[in-house]
Amino acid sequence: MTAKENLNRLGVTLPPAPPAVANYVAWVRTGNLIVLSGQLPWEGSVLKYTGRLGSDLTTAQGYQAARLATINGLAQIYQATGDLEKVVHIVRLEGNVFSDEQFTEQPQVLNGASDLLVEVFEERGRHTRIALGASAMPLRAAVQLSFWIEVQG
Repeated sequence: MTAKENLNRLGVTLPPAPPAVANYVAWVRTGNLIVLSGQLPWEGSVLKYTGRLGSDLTTAQGYQAARLATINGLAQIYQATGDLEKVVHIVRLEGNVFSDEQFTEQPQVLNGASDLLVEVFEERGRHTRIALGASAMPLRAAVQLSFWIEVQG
């Protein structure tokens, strides 16, 4: 199946790509590589998931936050390429999880992103990953994700 068909099957509609919230660009393309700036769990103009995992939010809520941030990342990829079928491979997912000092389930939170990438892109969505806990986050966002994507020339 194509990425678009998989999105339809999952009931996911890509939103407009969220604009940068400061003095940076949302994505950069160099050669066949696109690197996305940090994606937050925006739903329209509302930051849907805020607060620390482990004290304010559950792992399940963090999973949903990572999934939503990934949907925004997919919107950025679409904006950069015009066609998700131009994605050759999701190379890397870098995830920061706003965590209290006792929270250690960052990998389970980021599965919300990884699972969606594989569901949408199938084998092209399998990626390397880093999952980090953060003591502070922009706008108190629960997660911030960045992606490295190989695309067709």
